[in-house]
Amino acid sequence: MKTIFLKSLFIIGICFTHISKAQSLSIHDYIKFYNGVVPKLTTIAPNKTQFYGQNFSKFNTELNKKYINIVGLDYDSKTDTGKKYYILRLFLCDSNMDKPALDNRYQIPWITITFEDEIPPQIKSMVQQYHGEWNNTFVEFFSNMKIEKIKFVGVKGYNNSDWSGK
Repeated sequence: MKTIFLKSLFIIGICFTHISKAQSLSIHDYIKFYNGVVPKLTTIAPNKTQFYGQNFSKFNTELNKKYINIVGLDYDSKTDTGKKYYILRLFLCDSNMDKPALDNRYQIPWITITFEDEIPPQIKSMVQQYHGEWNNTFVEFFSNMKIEKIKFVGVKGYNNSDWSGK
């Protein structure tokens, strides 16, 4: 009986050690990701106004030049009660990557773009069709839309409590 108890305790200990190491690795991977992508974003942020009034394709080209990979998107209205969509949020990490960030209350970098004109209503069905995953269909869809403003969110340090954008 004592042997079974000790073996069980040993196995549980190994499981906890494994889980703890896996979580630490995930946190480490997230910090590595964050420290890799945010400096690239902060090189664009001071000059973001050069993209105002320009087609999205120009901004997207700049992101590609900096090896900034968009993985997901969301859309929104300008106001809480608005029914027309003008805002595009571009996410740079997927849900597997942002889990350790959320668990530790770390910042998650993303880009918010407000367009001059309404985003066409088919954005709803497209986001559903592609499960919110960024692809060339979205690149083409937004390519000729004019940018009104850009905000970089979550770029002030992964453990900074200030979530305001730049």
